[in-house]
Amino acid sequence: MSIENMRVAILGAGPSGLAQLRAFDAARRAGQAVPKVVCYEKQSDLGGMWNYTWRTGLDAYGEPVHGSMYRYLWSNGPKECLEFSDYSFEEHFGLPIASYPPRAVLRDYIMGRIEKSGLRKQIQFLHSVQWVEYDENSKKFSVTVRDMKQDRMFTEQFDWVVVATGHFSTPNVPYFEGVENFPGRVLHAHDFRDACEFTDKNVLIVGSSYSAEDIGTQCYKYGAKSITFSYRSAPMGLKWPAAFSEKPLLKRVDGNTAYFKDGSSTEVDAIVLCTGYQHHFPFLPNDLTLRTHNRLYPANLYKGIFWMDNPHLVYLGMQDQYYTFNMFDAQAWYARDVILGNLPLPNKEAMRQDSQRWLSKEEATTCPEEDIDFQAAYIRDLLKPTDYPNFHVEGMATLFKEWKHDKQEDILGYRNRSYRSTMTGTMAPPHHTPWMEAMDDTLEAFLAREPELAEA
Repeated sequence: MSIENMRVAILGAGPSGLAQLRAFDAARRAGQAVPKVVCYEKQSDLGGMWNYTWRTGLDAYGEPVHGSMYRYLWSNGPKECLEFSDYSFEEHFGLPIASYPPRAVLRDYIMGRIEKSGLRKQIQFLHSVQWVEYDENSKKFSVTVRDMKQDRMFTEQFDWVVVATGHFSTPNVPYFEGVENFPGRVLHAHDFRDACEFTDKNVLIVGSSYSAEDIGTQCYKYGAKSITFSYRSAPMGLKWPAAFSEKPLLKRVDGNTAYFKDGSSTEVDAIVLCTGYQHHFPFLPNDLTLRTHNRLYPANLYKGIFWMDNPHLVYLGMQDQYYTFNMFDAQAWYARDVILGNLPLPNKEAMRQDSQRWLSKEEATTCPEEDIDFQAAYIRDLLKPTDYPNFHVEGMATLFKEWKHDKQEDILGYRNRSYRSTMTGTMAPPHHTPWMEAMDDTLEAFLAREPELAEA
């Protein structure tokens, strides 16, 4: 079959799906023949998790709400560590910007690269994928899609399917004794929308990872009285202000009193479950479904991308992540070159052995710094055979390690730090307002030159 007659379905128009669209577009602009590409997105616009909606539960069309985004979210890592190699922040905004932008700024940046490339026309919005089947005889996938606006179903045939639906939208919700009788608000981080809801409240956050840390500091910033973290394995160990405390795992709730594994207790007004997400693919049959937890190298994926039992099924962005946007690009460029026939796939046994080598390396890491180096090496391995514009992967690893140190030193002030872009060499300017005082998270306020302009 000629490349032009091949059809590729991309499921999702978040950063991973958009990376795959951009990879094919780059090949087309370089003079290569590319397949027919269709991207299905169940939201009304591109951006994936970077879209904000006030809705929780089900959307206007009865589909589960995808987004876990909340108001006042700012990047919790330097923008210099997620910069696209082919589209810098300076190119997009026309000037250097501070290292820790809010959600609206990052979404604008993501959308800018797609708008520049004119790729929106390849995305079918408000189209929810319901089911995917593979036929061994025809060697094709049947993708059944619901046009949500028209409320109609249809099925189309594809040679390749790229799953780019993310893994931060189906919450993992454990049960704690007595929680059903708790008189206050109980919610998962997936449904957290506005820290102002918790002003003057004592908030219990179950979890000790990035969402717990960020939601806790957001609530404190917007006036929560106290924040108690409950951890399963180990405390975060950061230098928390007096209003914060860390407790072992929550055991039960009795009225407003939360009891912990060490026998201690505290009075709380609200409980936020920052207990992670499930890799969930209800549109895939058992033999195509990735089953994993949040780890740096999921098993059964060659190069962390290709489903080894059927390598025409591609998964993007399924790893635990330090690197994000540029890692998705590295995966998408590699997947593109395999689809185009530029890179051959080895036999299944060779794929299994390659995957096992990476799994063994992952299991040997003992600290976050080694995890960062592991993911840097993984990205470098993907970049070698492709034409993705080279970038200083190891330099970004150094920035990640600086970021980890800065958080340890000042959990409420690390977002005031500045870093140098590994793409342009430009040092980011300081933001006009310290993060704890920057209450307006709009793009206009962030880009304003002076704080009084931001507040006007």
